[in-house]
Parts: sequence; C-alpha cells; structure tokens
Amino acid sequence: FIEGNKIETISRNAFRGLRDLTHLSLANNHIKALPRDVFSDLDSLIELDLRGNKFECDCKAKWLYLWLKMTNSTVSDVLCIGPPEYQEKKLNEVTSFDYECTTTDFVVHQTLPYQSVSVDTFNSKNDVYVAIAQPSMENCMVLEWDHIEMNFRSYDNITGQSIVGCKAILIDDQVFVVVAQLFGGSHIYRYDESWTKFVKFQDIEVSRISKPNDIELFQIEDEKFFVIADSSKAGLSTVYKWNSKGFYSYQSLHEWFRDTDAEFVEIDGKSHLILSSRSQVPIILQWNKSSKKFVPHSDIPNMEDVLAVKSFRMQNALYLSLTRFIGDSRVMRWNSKQFVEIQALPSRGAMTLQPFSFKENHYLALGSDYTFSQIYQWDKEKQLFKKFKEIYVQAPRSFTAVSTDRRDFFFASSFKGKTKIFEHIIVDLSL
Repeated sequence: FIEGNKIETISRNAFRGLRDLTHLSLANNHIKALPRDVFSDLDSLIELDLRGNKFECDCKAKWLYLWLKMTNSTVSDVLCIGPPEYQEKKLNEVTSFDYECTTTDFVVHQTLPYQSVSVDTFNSKNDVYVAIAQPSMENCMVLEWDHIEMNFRSYDNITGQSIVGCKAILIDDQVFVVVAQLFGGSHIYRYDESWTKFVKFQDIEVSRISKPNDIELFQIEDEKFFVIADSSKAGLSTVYKWNSKGFYSYQSLHEWFRDTDAEFVEIDGKSHLILSSRSQVPIILQWNKSSKKFVPHSDIPNMEDVLAVKSFRMQNALYLSLTRFIGDSRVMRWNSKQFVEIQALPSRGAMTLQPFSFKENHYLALGSDYTFSQIYQWDKEKQLFKKFKEIYVQAPRSFTAVSTDRRDFFFASSFKGKTKIFEHIIVDLSL
C-alpha cells in the first residue's frame, strides 16, 4: 500500500520480480503517468487501486489503456486530467490512440548506384517489378522484389539509346514495356517466357515521335491505349491502341506545341486527356463516344509553362498537381465545373510534383534541382498540404510509390546522382 505519499513518478523497474504480489495500491498520489510495462512482472496481481490520481491520457498512456483491456486484475477507474477532450473521463472510455499516437516517416531502404530519369512499377504473377530508365547507361533496368532478401534485385536489362522512359503494359498474361528513346526511335518489348527476358516486339515510327517526354497508359471501356507526349517542335503527341496483335497509331493529338506531359483522368464519369506544354497552358481533351476520338474541350487558364500534370483523388474529390520549374507549382481541385486552385507551392528548380498515397496517408513529393526536395502531407483539418520531410536527391526527375509484402516504398530517381529507395514506416509515438 503506497498511498497518499504525493508520489509523482515511479521507476519502470519499481515492481520488478514481485511475481507473488496480489494487491497494490497507488491511490491518492500525484501520478500523471506510469512508465511503460511497469506492471509486467506482477503475474499474481488480483487488485490494483489507482484512485485519487489524475492521469494525462495522451500517447504515454496508450500502453496502460491497452493493458487495462487485457489484464485479469480488478483495477479502479483511471481518471483523466487531460488533454482537454478527455478531461474527467475514464481512461477506458477513450475511443482510440491509433491516429494521435502514430506518425509516419521515410527512411532510406536501398541505394542504387546509378542515375535514372523515370521509374515505373508493375505486378506480374504475384511478383512486383520496377522498370528504371537510365539514359546515361543506355539501359532500361528491370528490378524484381526479392521476398527473401527483402530488397530490389536486378531481373532483366533492355538496352537502347538515350532511354528516357520505360512503361509496362499488362495485357492478358503478356507483359510489354514501351521504351521511349531520344535517338534511334522508340520501341516496344515483350517478355518472352522461353527466353526469360524482354525481346523487341515492335517499333514506334520516328516520323511521329521524335522527342518523347512522357508515356501514359489508359483504358476506355475494354480497349487499351497509351499516349506518348512529344516535346519537339516537329513532334506529334500520339495515342496508340492495342488491336490484339500489336499497337498502332490511333490518333495524333496536335503538333507544334512541345508537349511535356499527358495525364488521363475521369471527370464526372467522362474520359479526358490533359496535355501540358512548353508553349501554351494545359489543354483538356474529352473522349467523344461517337467518333471514338479525343476532341478539344477546355483548358486550365493562367498556368503557362507547366512541365507535368498528375491527377489524384482524396475523399471522393478530384485533384491535379501541376509542376512548374519557375514560379509556383499548383494544387487544384475539380468543383464540378472547372479546376480551381487550392494551394501554391514554391518550386524554383522543380521538374516533378508527384502525388502518392499509402493507405490513408496522402503525400506530394516536390523535387528540386537547387535544394532539398520536399515531401508534403495532406492535413485533413486545414484541407491543405503541409511540409512533412526534406530529402536530398540530386536532380530528381520522378518519384514512384511501390508496395510489396505489406511494405511501402518510394523510389526517387536522380539525373545526376544515385537512385534512392525510401521505405514508408509507421512510428509509434507511445513507445
């Protein structure tokens, strides 16, 4: 009986070894918190009295909250003095500590000793793969997740000339990779089971695609397409369609506009393509069901020189992130009539602003050629992205989320340094 002694703190090892103790009273002291697992040795405890203390029912009390749910001992009510929302409530009436007592972080998991400009991920036969474009090494490196070593290992290598993009397409049981090149034309490779490697499947005509800048996959009804945005003055951003035997050029979107990015998005149940360009504001094309072609629909005003457009959804709302190298990048939301700006992000030197999510955690990764890259996290209360973490990647060109074995990863490609793989982890603040 350690009662009425004005005790404020207790050592974590205060009751170590007292396995035969059956009754313990700490009543009428000034205890606001108990150290984690302070009762772990009390195997015979029948009754615990904590009356007359006022506990801070914050993350430090999470372990006690869980212990009260599991123990066979009779325990007096544990009253809370704080935080304000729990004042004068009982600890066992607190709804949950899961959200308040956990945070997230990104830690380096693996460093790949080569430069890269784009990363794409795909799943095939229950395995996870990553295709990395390496222009300086003239490779499209395909990595596979190793379930035993718990890292990404080399699987295959597609060689080429100044490769700027590798995009995987899965059709039935076949895996194709579109390899976009600055020289020598672009090509499509298919995985050959008998050769256990990717072999050339078809060429993409140089007359249409001379300076590819982005590859975007999409599906309308049961038909599969991809579009290549061409950033040369004489280039034609072109949509390609699968016809059961191969991919053929289906529609030229427009010419002379130096397109930098293409994004497929469903807006109010209708299919659209958004094209960003060096020479005009992003334009929105809408799929015409009768002609089965994309036709001009609208644009995003006052957003010149956008390098990339990405769409994402949160809480059933549609958003866009628009990357600008000079000036502010933007986050916009669809309001049933148009895209409206909700946030501007300072982004001098940015080549990519990539949205990604892991479960209920929504992020934006803003790359920078001049300083640290920023990861922003969505704040549900403020309905804005707030700065979350700085990471250092030399000349980042793309960020890609990859999930495997109930683990979440984040690839950061680097045009001038090493490609880094970060792991997204959950941190328990109650420990």
